[in-house]
Amino acid sequence: MPLSEHEQRMLEQMERALYAEDPKFASALEGSGLRTYTRRRVYQAVAGFLVGIALLMAGMVAQLIWVSVVGFLVMLGCAVLAVTGWRKTPKPGEQPAGAARRQVQPKRSMMDRIEQRWQRRRDEQGH
Repeated sequence: MPLSEHEQRMLEQMERALYAEDPKFASALEGSGLRTYTRRRVYQAVAGFLVGIALLMAGMVAQLIWVSVVGFLVMLGCAVLAVTGWRKTPKPGEQPAGAARRQVQPKRSMMDRIEQRWQRRRDEQGH
């Protein structure tokens, strides 16, 4: 059910107010926040990988096998995080993977169902 003109104006006013009050939060809601989050996660994983290499080398120099094993496990875990994070990062201008599916088959939200019931009751009472 499309929004009325009044509802559309109210929605636009609320969006403008949100951008005016908290532009950082508003931009995070647009989807670019997901790209920033996954990119930051990849950078953290790369830094962790470098820490793992340092632990591996330190364990070999100090002849402590358990430190080398911990370093290797840190490297492995961070490599997995980096690869999975890099694959999930949406390209600039691209929608997140779940958004495309939602547009193909829109699910009716609970609010849509409530609104539809309300509209039906108003129509029934009007007759």
